[in-house]
Amino acid sequence: MSNRRNFLKKSIVAGTGIAAANFSGLSTLTATELKSTIANTPVIKHWVWINPKHGESEKELKQRYSRYYSAGIRGIFFEGDSEVHFRTAKACNLEAHRWIWTMNRGEKSLREANPEIFAINRKGESCVDKPPYVDYYRWLCPSKPETLAYLKKDVEHNLNKDYVDGIHLDYVRFCDIILPVNLWKNYKIVQTSELPEYDYCYCSDCKRKFKEQYGQDVDQLEYPEASLSWRLFRYNAITGIVNQLAAVAASKKKSITAAVFPTPEVAKRNVRQDWVNWNLTGICPMIYHGFYKEPVSWIGDAVNEGVKALNGRFPLYAGVFLPDFKNKEELEAGIKVALDKGAGGISLFGDVTEDVLKSLEKFKKHT
Repeated sequence: MSNRRNFLKKSIVAGTGIAAANFSGLSTLTATELKSTIANTPVIKHWVWINPKHGESEKELKQRYSRYYSAGIRGIFFEGDSEVHFRTAKACNLEAHRWIWTMNRGEKSLREANPEIFAINRKGESCVDKPPYVDYYRWLCPSKPETLAYLKKDVEHNLNKDYVDGIHLDYVRFCDIILPVNLWKNYKIVQTSELPEYDYCYCSDCKRKFKEQYGQDVDQLEYPEASLSWRLFRYNAITGIVNQLAAVAASKKKSITAAVFPTPEVAKRNVRQDWVNWNLTGICPMIYHGFYKEPVSWIGDAVNEGVKALNGRFPLYAGVFLPDFKNKEELEAGIKVALDKGAGGISLFGDVTEDVLKSLEKFKKHT
């Protein structure tokens, strides 16, 4: 199980297709997908989020990844670099993308060398020495030029490898100012309002840039959490980071996707994330219905909202959290409603068992 989301199992804090084909070299279509594209029928691409385990043989990887492909999976987001995993996946006709943490970067070396680039909350506390919720929540400030330089260097480093087909951004947002409702009990917290200790970023650079753009002093706002301009400024700050990284990917003729919060509305409200306006080749909203105490049918509602907001700019792949489903019937219902509402495929997080693959296999094609 991925280090990135072990916290999901413990109920701790949460954190590509036709459009990609429009960018030369960004996506490789199989013969079947090409015929489908020409015929103007949907190309269904399923994905998996995994952390590659070191020490596994090429033989066992080939067997696993060939089975993924036969079940309809067309790409893997790898949280971690392993050349044997990437190359074996590619040999099995799967896209191999490097999944990276973006704005949440807790490297000790970075904290020690550049503590000033970390975000500051409304109480004036820095993520460097007072991380919110959990110790690994160390958020960078998107207004700092050093932040962009650091992230661009990381993205370039990964995309320069010939076995990496694309970059997959995670934690590409501000800290959760509001957690999914199912997590409130873990912290003995009720977030029916935006509390200052979780509201970022109030550093001097953010305040200065905001004043330059809007002519307002954040410190003089009676209720900064209610300021629409201040909210928009922060949406745009993250969007600016993403689109700069997207330009790097485009220059390498490789794909760039992102894991995001489940709907445009939830993403803006909870984490200041305006993913509809990002220049990506695909998006993977984490539509984890159990986190929001919603029924399986809500997956379709979330997909519908996202697809309508994107208006065809790039495909949406519905991210599902496998432990949220009580049985295979629920899982298959979730997959079906997502595809019915316009998802370009499903992205799986959790234990991808043979039973899961058999359920997914039923949805390799969707009409």
